[in-house]
Amino acid sequence: MATYSEGYEYHIHLSQGDIGRYVFLPGDPGRCEVIAQHFDNPRFVASNREHTTWAGELDGEPVAVTSTGMGGPSAAIAVEELIHVGADTFMRVGTAGAMQPETQPGDIAIVNAAIRDEGTGLHYLPMEFPAVAHQDLINGLVSAAQNLGLRHHVGISQSKDSFYGQHSPDSMPVGPQLRQRWDAWVKGGCLVSEMECAALYLVASTRRVRAGGVMMVMGHHDFAPMTQQEKDASQIGNLIPVAIDGMRQVIAADKASKG
Repeated sequence: MATYSEGYEYHIHLSQGDIGRYVFLPGDPGRCEVIAQHFDNPRFVASNREHTTWAGELDGEPVAVTSTGMGGPSAAIAVEELIHVGADTFMRVGTAGAMQPETQPGDIAIVNAAIRDEGTGLHYLPMEFPAVAHQDLINGLVSAAQNLGLRHHVGISQSKDSFYGQHSPDSMPVGPQLRQRWDAWVKGGCLVSEMECAALYLVASTRRVRAGGVMMVMGHHDFAPMTQQEKDASQIGNLIPVAIDGMRQVIAADKASKG
């Protein structure tokens, strides 16, 4: 196994020079190769535990995709180590559950901030500090969704630690509290529920790097069953072009600012 003494990061098994500054962050390792097929010259780099990395180029700029696994702890580890090897711009690419009537299966949710209903962020910043995306990523993603003519929403996600706390709250001893909090998030206008954005945004803020997130909306706000058409519309493959074009927008803006 690679170690720090060999020049590799302990968990992601990458070292300086393996990747560039722009990184896509799916949760599922199986999605890395799928995303990388949209790169020029895609190539496998490393895999360890839940962290798989592929690299390539977009518009002549080195890019990579690294899986974070599920939840804040592993996402924070991945981002910390990616920063160590030179990355500074991160785009979360994943799925999220609908929380509003207007967020329908197959819609795109661009997450500009996240409710800190998780624990990892408390190891970085006090609860009063907001988990907010970098505007460069949000601008790029909005432009991409508009260019592709896709129905999209910009707003807040709930970042939680327990998947089944959302999907089976009444089975939990603290079920009444979970339902009360969920109702508050909904009434406050929260768009979707997911598990990584808050931690990602807080690590990025602390380390002075950029992060944003784009989600494929799955399910209904009232947990009604999805039709087959809705299931087809909410496939992750339908989200990837938005993420790719969004990162292209960021790359182009960075090049323009240097010019």
